[in-house]
Amino acid sequence: MSRPRALVVEDSPEFMLLCRHLLEKEGFDVLAVTDGRAAVEQAQSQKPDIAILDLGLPDVDGIEVCRQIRQFTDAYIIMVTGRSDELDKVVGLSVGADDYVTKPFSPRELAARIQAMRRRPRTSTTSTQSAAIREYGELRIDPEVREVTLAGEVLELTKIEFGILDLLSSAPRRTFTRGQLLEDVWGDNWYGDDHIIDVHVGNLRKKLGESASSPRHIRTLRGVGYRFEP
Repeated sequence: MSRPRALVVEDSPEFMLLCRHLLEKEGFDVLAVTDGRAAVEQAQSQKPDIAILDLGLPDVDGIEVCRQIRQFTDAYIIMVTGRSDELDKVVGLSVGADDYVTKPFSPRELAARIQAMRRRPRTSTTSTQSAAIREYGELRIDPEVREVTLAGEVLELTKIEFGILDLLSSAPRRTFTRGQLLEDVWGDNWYGDDHIIDVHVGNLRKKLGESASSPRHIRTLRGVGYRFEP
């Protein structure tokens, strides 16, 4: 059986070495590059299972690299940032990153996140249980082909955004807690802050043409979670 592949995109020799050793210990064959253009080329040709992507690269920044990579791969992406600005994390998640760590990070923390990510189901368990097409006014959700259209226009959702919408829409007016959403979409081995779900829900709402203050489909139950309003 072939070993899984990991792509490390990092221009710091210290963190490059740390990530390489950690991933090799986790059983990966490791590809390592130091700039954004090479990252996109390697991701497209080598098809890694996971990518560790630094935000601050010397040519193309990590957010743009993430956006480009996400157009052709479903690999898990962990974004690494030396910045403490929450906006960087939000933007990274909005373009398709699955998780993030902030430098300096401990090898144990990164290993735990990688292990949790590898145990996550690629698709929502709800999708396999209820694959019938759902139509709510102009919104059409097809779980089998993982396609969402609004007023006839196909929405470009990340796998996480689709997983959230799939679960919520499978049980209209039922309230799901953050924990339930994380368990279904990420898997029960999630390692990190459960408020990450709020960022992805916010991105999903924008694509659905709504906001938290003026919801059309996804309603927030403060202190509880979210529910889908048909």
